[in-house]
Amino acid sequence: MNSSDSTQFSLAGIFKTVLVRDLVTAFRHPSDLVNPLIFFMIVVTLFPLAVSPEQKFLSEAAPGVLWVAALLATLLSLDMLFQSDFQDGTLEQLLLSPQPLYMGILAKVCGHWLLSGLPLTLLSPLLAFMLFLPDAALPALMTTLLLGTPVLSFIGAVGSALTVGLRKSGLLLSLLVLPLYIPVLIFSAGAVKAAAIGLPIFGHLALLGAMLALALVLAPLAIAAGLRISLGN
Repeated sequence: MNSSDSTQFSLAGIFKTVLVRDLVTAFRHPSDLVNPLIFFMIVVTLFPLAVSPEQKFLSEAAPGVLWVAALLATLLSLDMLFQSDFQDGTLEQLLLSPQPLYMGILAKVCGHWLLSGLPLTLLSPLLAFMLFLPDAALPALMTTLLLGTPVLSFIGAVGSALTVGLRKSGLLLSLLVLPLYIPVLIFSAGAVKAAAIGLPIFGHLALLGAMLALALVLAPLAIAAGLRISLGN
């Protein structure tokens, strides 16, 4: 095995190790996994009761309601991203490790998406049915969630890295990341609305794909810098 193959194996091993550890740790605390999903369901379920149960109104409002609820549920789940690792010292060891920090951070963000963004995406068709979202818009909703929720995880991880060492950092974290979430919200909800009335959505999806590509490349670097600032390394 040459040095290039060895390096690739090492990077894949780092990614797999961190990802598996985060998933196993998360499943030991099922309440942390369920709370964002329950919040997502409660927001969507209460909306018709608080505003109007009229079918036409709900079908028009459904894209925005579903995406706002998904955004807030993702924000709610950011506390489990770095906090436990910070408390038990694992995060500091990750920063001091000679292995590439990029892969470890990428694995942690992917784990967060698998535990929060993916369940929200799988749950969304049921809630879309409750809000009378047209059937033609359902593929667009699923696609925008699959593209948009990873971006939310990457952006949220940057804010979480900057606030990980602070006590009661929830409000500050919200103030940091919510303005950056707005473009994802606008283009995602816009794509679902366009699909509901039969308009093309390729432009919206292309922009979401570009955001995801940029986040995949740049966000781990920003997260690493934020962690070093927070931990003083």
